[in-house]
Amino acid sequence: MSKKECNLSIDELLKFDGVMAAGIFSPDGKLVEYKSKTEMPKVMAVMTAKFCGTVNMMFDALASAYTELYKMNWVPQHNWMYSGGDWTVMISGTRGVFVESSKADIEKILKGLGMC
Repeated sequence: MSKKECNLSIDELLKFDGVMAAGIFSPDGKLVEYKSKTEMPKVMAVMTAKFCGTVNMMFDALASAYTELYKMNWVPQHNWMYSGGDWTVMISGTRGVFVESSKADIEKILKGLGMC
C-alpha cells in the first residue's frame, strides 16, 4: 500500500472486510466521531473511546518508564491491538476500528489505520 492508503478516513476504513465500526477519540478519551455497519449504540462508542484513551495513557506511562529505566526507545507510542473471542480492536493514535476477526485481513486494516 502507498503512504496515502496508510491514513484512511472512517468511511474508507469501514469498507474493509470485517471492519464493523470505526472511530476517532480525543487523547483524554472523549468520542469525537464514529460510524458503524451494525447497530452499535452511541453509549458503547462513548465507553469504548474512554477505554481507548485510558489504555493509550497507560501505554504512554509504561513506554516512558521503559525508555528512562532501561535506555530502550519506546516513545512515541504508535499503535496497539487487542484480540479476544471473535473480535479485534486496533488503535493507531486516536483512531481505531472494531473488527470481526474471522472476516478480516488484519494486515490491510493495519496499513489503512496508519500502522505501516
